[in-house]
Amino acid sequence: MTGELDPRTLTILGVEGALEAAGAPRATADTLSGLSAHPDARVRARVARHPNTPVEVLGSLAAAYPADVLANPGLPLMRLARPNLLGVFPADGVIALLNAPGVPGWVVDSALRHEDYAVRTALAGRADLSAERVAALAQDAGWQIREAVARRDALPEGLVRQLAADDDYDVRKAVASRPDLPGDVLRVLVGDAHGMVRAGVARRLDLPLDCMIQLAADGDPDVLATLARRVDLPRSVREWLATNDQPLVRAAALQAWTVPAEWLARAEVDADPDVRAALARRPDAPAEVLTRLAGDESETVRRAVLERSDLPEGAVLALARAPEADIRLHVASAEGIPASVLDALLSDPDASVRTVLAVRPDLGEAQLEVLAGDPNPEVRRAVAYATATPGGTLAGLARDPNAGVRRAAALHPNLNPEDLGVLAGDTDEGVRLAVAGRADLSPTVRDALRADPEVSVREEAARAGA
Repeated sequence: MTGELDPRTLTILGVEGALEAAGAPRATADTLSGLSAHPDARVRARVARHPNTPVEVLGSLAAAYPADVLANPGLPLMRLARPNLLGVFPADGVIALLNAPGVPGWVVDSALRHEDYAVRTALAGRADLSAERVAALAQDAGWQIREAVARRDALPEGLVRQLAADDDYDVRKAVASRPDLPGDVLRVLVGDAHGMVRAGVARRLDLPLDCMIQLAADGDPDVLATLARRVDLPRSVREWLATNDQPLVRAAALQAWTVPAEWLARAEVDADPDVRAALARRPDAPAEVLTRLAGDESETVRRAVLERSDLPEGAVLALARAPEADIRLHVASAEGIPASVLDALLSDPDASVRTVLAVRPDLGEAQLEVLAGDPNPEVRRAVAYATATPGGTLAGLARDPNAGVRRAAALHPNLNPEDLGVLAGDTDEGVRLAVAGRADLSPTVRDALRADPEVSVREEAARAGA
């Protein structure tokens, strides 16, 4: 029966029928190819185990079903017929096979010869590689593979020295971070031609003092910025970096674990906004400094202040008056903002900010009353939806000139009964529909709505009153 199945329609088979077809000993290659696209994972896994499944189909299934592909009893014959069997598998499939538990050695050897750099890079990161395979990968033409080798936990010193002299700076940078780096190799890398390698050396926790001093004379801002974040430099070197001509270096100096108090005062008046932004991110920035930075002329600085969750009231108030609408919107939606900030946002020039403000649960009745008189109907509708809006405010919204506002007011549980009666006779059928769906209507109001000229209103009133 399986041989008669049309591969084009196999994916619509029921699960049980598809499982039976995928497990049939005489299932054809065409049948199995069609079933490889079946929506049920069990069917696809069974196809991955079938010895008649074509090699190309196995390759497409290997990424999702590596254990099933490796358990395929036809693999030994396929390998005899195609010595480079995994060479036709996609990279993600071979990588999945490499990561499968108990992967056989022939898969590792095939990955070593695979033409895709991603496969060989994944192989280079395996902890259980033989010394011969590691040495071969250290000579690979792809710099990504040599970099992966340079990051291995354990490497013979000969390979460390070889990779430290590699033509590619990414490889040398990986070597520069190794904990087992010989001292003479470290000092060679301090003078490396590429700044990213020297910056990598500057990050080392165990960097010798003479190397620090040599790097402090470097002309590359990235190297100096990396060095400036350290607190184990000589005092004179730290001070020199903190007053460097490059803003990147001065900002980095403020990212050190601890800095002298006078640096904070100096940074506040720095001409570069990135330096002032670095000050705004420091956990020990004084409250009065944060308040002043929140009103800084630079958007970069204001956004750095906005990142904090421990701002004093003055800083939040300054951000609520920022020229950027999205900053003010962020403040309007934040938790626990002071009453002074809420009052300031009541007159925000952006209706979106006032709309977000209107639905805050911590607004007082007086503040809601102000927003209920807003010129923008979106804001007034938000007040009508707000949980805390009192009945007196809702009475005004129930008579709003905008039908959308009246519809929202008609749904509010705080709406007074007399206002419900007014809305039940509204000229807008949407308002009457909202009233008709309420369960707290008086019999008089409900009877009137059951006789409404709009059929949807009548039906809603009948259902709600049933």
